[in-house]
Amino acid sequence: MRIAVTGSIATDHLMTFPGRFADQLVADQLHTVSLSFLVDNLDVRRGGVAANICFGMGLLGTEPILVGAAGSDFDEYRAWLDRHGVDTGSVRISEVLHTARFVCTTDADHNQIGSFYTGAMSEARLIELKAVADRVGGLDLVSIGADDPEGMLRHTEECRSRGIPFAADFSQQIARMDGDEIRILLEGATYLFSNEYEKGLIESKTGWSDEEILSKVGHRVTTLGARGVRIERAGQEPIEVGCPEEEIKADPTGVGDAFRAGFLSGLAWGVGLERAAQVGCMLATLVIETVGTQEYTLRRAHFMDRFTKAYGHEAAAEVRTHLA
Repeated sequence: MRIAVTGSIATDHLMTFPGRFADQLVADQLHTVSLSFLVDNLDVRRGGVAANICFGMGLLGTEPILVGAAGSDFDEYRAWLDRHGVDTGSVRISEVLHTARFVCTTDADHNQIGSFYTGAMSEARLIELKAVADRVGGLDLVSIGADDPEGMLRHTEECRSRGIPFAADFSQQIARMDGDEIRILLEGATYLFSNEYEKGLIESKTGWSDEEILSKVGHRVTTLGARGVRIERAGQEPIEVGCPEEEIKADPTGVGDAFRAGFLSGLAWGVGLERAAQVGCMLATLVIETVGTQEYTLRRAHFMDRFTKAYGHEAAAEVRTHLA
């Protein structure tokens, strides 16, 4: 099963200021702020929702196709993804813009000042999925994640017109979208991904009830934080899957992306929805135990031991036959 994942490709530049921002602010001079902070360290992490999802799928051996836009500074990042089983042949490289970048400084009180540079991500709207499909011999599913909004709309419309099944996954972009855009992006989706808060926001912005949305998508996949995930289909009982026990809670960033990576990998293997969700929850647990969205490792024996403990021998036997 050939799965393409569209969405952002970015790097995070994270710095730490040992003092307090509040101590540097003068109340009657806030209209003319001019500050510079001497920081202690710089942590550069690979990120972007599409790249994060593809990284996880690559570790699971399902050879995902990354579709997005990056800058000429993407070479090192591309090499990293290639080494971890990701097909990067459909990434558009901008001739004038850098790869999207989040730059953030955190002070001693955990307050943050950050900026997000869209950069090459704005060129995602220029990517045609037909060219991707032709290069790899067809697409069985396209996951449309948070990206340039016009790019998300174009990919959705192209999937409909070409009859390619797609998953709608707005995540961070849902805050800036209006109801009309969300209706366009979700109607006819084979899968609709969101967390609980986003689920309510989708219903509020579209004016559609939960039942109406279920009538317009094949499956509604809602992540529930520490409680796992719920999968709903119109006219059927929901499937609920819990999370494996965590060894440590280090950093929740990227947990949702990891769940999607595991779930989509399960679909690529051809296992059932419950099993795919279990793989997603297991991978998400590995990420929450690691600082960074692509810093975790997948050791087959360790993964299967924990998966067996969480979901039983029958589930583990089915997954073990697919795990690379």
